[in-house]
Amino acid sequence: MNHLSNVAKNYPASAIRRMFELANQYEDVIKLTVGEPNFATPDYIKQAAKIGIDENLTHYVSNAGTDELRQAVARKYTLEFGEEYTSDQVMVAFGGMEAIMLALVATINPGDEVIIADPAYPNYLGQILMLGGKAVPVPVYEENAFKLKAEDVEKAVTSKTKAIILNSPSNPLGSVLNEKDTRELAEVVLKHDLIVISDEVYEKIIYDDEVHFSMAQIPEVKENVLIINSLSKTYAMTGWRVGFVIGNKDIISSMPKIQEGVASCVPPFIQKAAVAAINGPQSVVEEMVTHYKRRRGILINGLNEIPGFSCINSAGAFYAFANIKAFKKPSEEFAIELLKGAKVAVTPGSAFGKMGEGYLRFSFANSDENLIEAVNRIKNYVKENY
Repeated sequence: MNHLSNVAKNYPASAIRRMFELANQYEDVIKLTVGEPNFATPDYIKQAAKIGIDENLTHYVSNAGTDELRQAVARKYTLEFGEEYTSDQVMVAFGGMEAIMLALVATINPGDEVIIADPAYPNYLGQILMLGGKAVPVPVYEENAFKLKAEDVEKAVTSKTKAIILNSPSNPLGSVLNEKDTRELAEVVLKHDLIVISDEVYEKIIYDDEVHFSMAQIPEVKENVLIINSLSKTYAMTGWRVGFVIGNKDIISSMPKIQEGVASCVPPFIQKAAVAAINGPQSVVEEMVTHYKRRRGILINGLNEIPGFSCINSAGAFYAFANIKAFKKPSEEFAIELLKGAKVAVTPGSAFGKMGEGYLRFSFANSDENLIEAVNRIKNYVKENY
């Protein structure tokens, strides 16, 4: 008798984690796989959590989150978007991943189609699968600076399309949808009355002249948009597991009962730390982004000097999506080859969808020294073997 569910049998395994674990089997490997800031959580945030524990903030709180954190999130968006948000439009979640899950559970039914970019963050596929939905990948092309285009989305819409997941700045692509791109996508959303799950966890990690623009800033479509955000990337808080959904009050109001059946509530001392992060000095974020920008240059300029590699500049996030089609090898095979031969661990582009084949994702959330050494190792390996 087979006791496994279809979800357990078919849930897509993470090739990101697979490469991470494989790298652990080798010594002296530079790991550019997992997208995690290599900075410590700022001290003022850690101190707030310690105070919270001392204040015995260690019991149940509202499923939706503490009033203090929900108000802090609402105030952040009111100030940034110039449109009033209230605390009853905010749902606190266990990181961005649970925030996406809550948004999907609250909006899609079995058989509904959800449009995603291809390549895209692979966990979107698994979450849609768990709910009996169907992920519909829409190709994203390097010649379009890896941006999802409205005309391609329009072609993918059917009578079963319920939602679209947007991710800007993008993991794995590093692309950023500007205001023009977003407004063109909004026209498709309005035409077909789609729900937009807008994954904006890299909103503050953006470079050069790019400006983060959320579809929720367009009044006509605001009620269709659920913004997903987390403190993981912005404040180097990946292990704290705190994020949120903000948007349509009617949809948000359904989420606390769903949270009750999943994990009850995010620990209140962690929510206190989240309040400190949002309300505290943002100069710590700006400093981290300054380092990421320099490291982007080290990695991407270095890769472009290696014969066979071609990499466009990332506009946001901390990933480089490098074209390796010249080597005429599957991306996973080439990634394993670099791990064994050059002692550099990267993620194959195929981990992010069919359109990722022929690419490798590099995380430049690492030290200058490691990035310089990684580029040199790959350069020497390619020189010796190709």
